[in-house]
Amino acid sequence: MLSVPGLHCAACIGTVERALNALPGVEEARVNLTLKRVSANSHLPPDALVEALAHVGYEAHPLDTALVEQASDPVGRDLALRMGVAGFAMMNVMLLSVAVWSGAPGITRDFFHLISAAIALPVVAYSGQPFFRSAWSALRVHRLNMDVPISLAIILAACMSLYEALYGGEHVYFDAALSLTFFLLIGRFLDYRTRAAARSAAKELSALEVHAAQKLVDGRAKTVPLSELGVGDEVLVPTGTRVPVDGVLLSATALTDRSFLTGESHPVETETGRDVRAGEINVGAPFTLRSTAVGEDTSLRRVARLVEQAENARNSYTGLADRAAQIYAPVVHLLALFAFIGWFIGTGDARHALNVAIAVLIITCPCALGLAVPAVSTAAIGKLFSLGFLVKSGTALERLAMVDHVIFDKTGTLTIPEVGYETPGFGTVEKSVALALAQQSNHPISRALAARLDGVQPATIDALNEVSGCGMEGRFDGQIVRLGRGDWVGSEGEGLGVQIGSKIIHLGQYERLRPGAADAVSTLRSRGYAIDLLSGDTDAPVQAVTSQLDLDAAISGVTGEEKHDRIAAYQGHVAMVGDGLNDTAALAAADASIAPSSALDASRNAADVLLLRESLVDLPALFRVARRARSISYQNFAIAAAYNCIAIPIALSGLATPLLAALAMSSSSITVLLNALRVRRV
Repeated sequence: MLSVPGLHCAACIGTVERALNALPGVEEARVNLTLKRVSANSHLPPDALVEALAHVGYEAHPLDTALVEQASDPVGRDLALRMGVAGFAMMNVMLLSVAVWSGAPGITRDFFHLISAAIALPVVAYSGQPFFRSAWSALRVHRLNMDVPISLAIILAACMSLYEALYGGEHVYFDAALSLTFFLLIGRFLDYRTRAAARSAAKELSALEVHAAQKLVDGRAKTVPLSELGVGDEVLVPTGTRVPVDGVLLSATALTDRSFLTGESHPVETETGRDVRAGEINVGAPFTLRSTAVGEDTSLRRVARLVEQAENARNSYTGLADRAAQIYAPVVHLLALFAFIGWFIGTGDARHALNVAIAVLIITCPCALGLAVPAVSTAAIGKLFSLGFLVKSGTALERLAMVDHVIFDKTGTLTIPEVGYETPGFGTVEKSVALALAQQSNHPISRALAARLDGVQPATIDALNEVSGCGMEGRFDGQIVRLGRGDWVGSEGEGLGVQIGSKIIHLGQYERLRPGAADAVSTLRSRGYAIDLLSGDTDAPVQAVTSQLDLDAAISGVTGEEKHDRIAAYQGHVAMVGDGLNDTAALAAADASIAPSSALDASRNAADVLLLRESLVDLPALFRVARRARSISYQNFAIAAAYNCIAIPIALSGLATPLLAALAMSSSSITVLLNALRVRRV
């Protein structure tokens, strides 16, 4: 799923669909013009689709499917529908009220009141259900929440108005009940929009586990459930499969991809007697191992447990509005109760005392309080999306605003893999052969080479084959051609090599800084943030990056568990920026976390914010907007508090009818909404 903001018309649809459907590996691509999105049934990585659209003039960004699913979530549609019904009914009842306010005589007034009742009561019963259900759930377990005073205010205003309408009273407050419902539903809908449903990163890690293994019994391989493996069993690991258990290698050598632990894409060669861990992928020849840890004791399960614990700890964070609600709800009830008792004792008129109590409930209704944070969050999230950030968590902005320490991963986050382009002997024919081989592989280095060779006409290669852990090979003009590891193609040194018959070309392989990385780090440092680098890579590549950036510290050779432990030990509030499986536990453990949209599923799900663009130059703006949003949220709380300080004495003194209370409540809500929009001017 891709977001394509530049879609405007039917011609755009045709251009985009033709560009994607022409790619090998794309079965079907369809455009949704309304949502400005493209869905593609494709075996290609998202980067290939983005690049293809860039060639035809359209900027595109990969979308997190979990967030896309939220757009069609029935809860959001339900809230929007109830809000629309309440707003429509409110306007119609207010039109009828105008005639009453203008001095309509008794029988006409009573008739308009009954029409208002016929419109308002069903709408209140329907649109108020989100509050009624929540309040009833709280009362059933003998506790209070914000929806209890809200529900009381709506129900009492509607019931009292019905009583007045049936017995010819001069004043009814159906418009007050409806406007109260409408504005509160706005707050509830805005709050829902900011709480994107994110899948658990711990579940993504659990998906890496295999459920069966090849157990060696008397030299014969037997497929058994993982639960039947024990410590000391010999296990055969075929090529292309994940290692099912932690163990000691029995074969001479093994070549595995352990990126989920180290974050580095290069396969690692292991010798007899060395450890291999569950979750690693065998990219070389089949090998055998003797298990040393199974089930819950494996490295993969330990990482998953760390992530789950960190997620649970972070999910327990209580937002600003929720903390205010814990104090606000009981105070509102006590005020309304004291108003009723005081006026009933003073006047003996239960009807008037109840009107005052309803006015108190309405005028103190936490509508402005309920809008204070969601309105700011929604405006800030919209601003950040225009800067290339997709905010996934409802409390992410509050946690980002507290951050004073930013930690970066290296590979794929601060740096992007690159391949040496200008190499002696790498002429037109060699480039065309290399491109033909590179574009058939999903390896990051192959994609980097293909990007560098953009504009070259690929050669026609026969008998294409991918050799696990080595690279691509085929036949060109009767010669064997290869693209892959230097030692596999016969090239000296590390990195990528191209072989065409007897000719061997070494392509330098290196990393370049992600665009904007140096500026982002420098800006964050100038604003007082501490900046560290934690990488699973070796010293040399880490030092090469460190020399180009203004960092406080850079540590190499760090595993995923060690990243988690270091972040947990840091003093202050930490933000983690990473993209690999080995970063997942650290992303979940940090106070706030950011991942590129190209990150693996587990990392994207653990992150609070996705970076949709390749450049990091706007990363400081993310923290700036978060701090601005927190400041404006506090301002909104101050506005709500000032309003209550003025309005509550007026209501308690009996000078405000429920209708005037509803108008005052609406004015405070509108003020809060207008103030929230200021966050977009950051």
